[in-house]
Amino acid sequence: MATFCIGKSCGALGLILLMPTLSLFAQQKYTLSQFADSAQKHLPVLMQKKALVESAKAGVTDARHAFLPTSYLGDELTAGTDNSIPGSYISFGIIPSSSSGVRSSNIYQSAIGNIGFFYNQYELLDFGLKKATVRNAEAFARLSQADLDRETYLVKWQVSKLYLELLKGLFQLSIDRENVTRYETIYKVIQAVTLSGIKPGADSALAMAELSKTRITFNQTFGQVRELQQQISFLTGITADAVRIDTSKTTSYMAVLDAIGNLRDSTMALNPLIDYFNKEKDLYEQRVNLVRKSFLPRVLLNGVGWARGSSIEYTNNYKSSAVSGLGYQRFNYLAGLTLEYDLFNIVHRKDKERIAAGNAEASAYGLQQEQLSLQNVDNKALEGIRTATGNLVEIPVQIGAAQAAYDQKTAQYKAGIINLVDLTNASFVLYRSQSDYVQTLSDWLLANLDKYSAEGHLDQFIQSIK
Repeated sequence: MATFCIGKSCGALGLILLMPTLSLFAQQKYTLSQFADSAQKHLPVLMQKKALVESAKAGVTDARHAFLPTSYLGDELTAGTDNSIPGSYISFGIIPSSSSGVRSSNIYQSAIGNIGFFYNQYELLDFGLKKATVRNAEAFARLSQADLDRETYLVKWQVSKLYLELLKGLFQLSIDRENVTRYETIYKVIQAVTLSGIKPGADSALAMAELSKTRITFNQTFGQVRELQQQISFLTGITADAVRIDTSKTTSYMAVLDAIGNLRDSTMALNPLIDYFNKEKDLYEQRVNLVRKSFLPRVLLNGVGWARGSSIEYTNNYKSSAVSGLGYQRFNYLAGLTLEYDLFNIVHRKDKERIAAGNAEASAYGLQQEQLSLQNVDNKALEGIRTATGNLVEIPVQIGAAQAAYDQKTAQYKAGIINLVDLTNASFVLYRSQSDYVQTLSDWLLANLDKYSAEGHLDQFIQSIK
């Protein structure tokens, strides 16, 4: 197994990692960076976010095209009576139009006619509405991208935590394996001492119980490792049996991570978790502006040209052949400049402004909350690093003393000076010291992961873990 060093003080710590190589380590394949890349390509939730980003980008194009001129080209063929009387009415859109046809009585003879037209409308002046609409669509696209980046960041953070927990589990599994081997050796020693008559036979039974206990502990740790492999498999799409950690290289993580730490003050604002709320806040601010622009007057340039035919002559006489009304007989055009404004716009605008302004305010509070949360994670991580660093300096002393005590107790037991309890106590102290190292090392790495993730340097952290 590879030595896992942190700094100058960890030279002695590497000794406890020179343990029998497990089959789990014989098939090492993946780095943390590879796991993170695989998760980004596998998880459906990220594919969903990517599709939403593309949709939002299409929305920007749609917003730009929404302000193209409105143009209609059509031709209508009609057959019906032509009876009308003087007077005005309000059209509701379903009342057909009769031109001319003002006479003393109804005539039920049908007339045939057709009309072709081309209508065009262009928003000549919108007081910034088009620009506000496009900016709103662009802000939504940026928010969709930020949402994808945030989700990706959280997934990579989760994968990194699982990776470090798996690394801890594999180290602990190695220690548990060594502990089993140690108790197997103790059991053999006890058998020899018992056969020589130095110790009673009960020691052999007690030693077997302790040996069985260490095997149970090993099995539990192995089960935990398998569960972690399953979780990584879920995130990355790599089969659980193929989830292997590549620890073939040694790295001075303290030096690497300290170098990354020198950048944190200048780029912390780029953390995708914070950037998402910045983009959300920007979107709601754009919507406030869009609401204001939406209720301003509009100046429209309208133009229409049409051609018409009818089987009724200009003298109000019906032609002998009704179909003679087909074909264009008269041509007209009309142009107009329209000022359009809803007198109640001020009421609607105020209502919608309150909604948009409320969302913008809520988003600003969400940004503040996220900043506080990440700052809290960062502060806690710094304290954890400080504690773990101090313990990593002290642990070599603990391990060295525990190893020396175990060696002495083994020799003393063989000589019949001490009993089995003293020997197993020494073995337990050594096992606990080694486990303390693995736990402290894991605490140090996880605290660094949280620190750099909170500060926006997760990618650099991932690349530094080889």
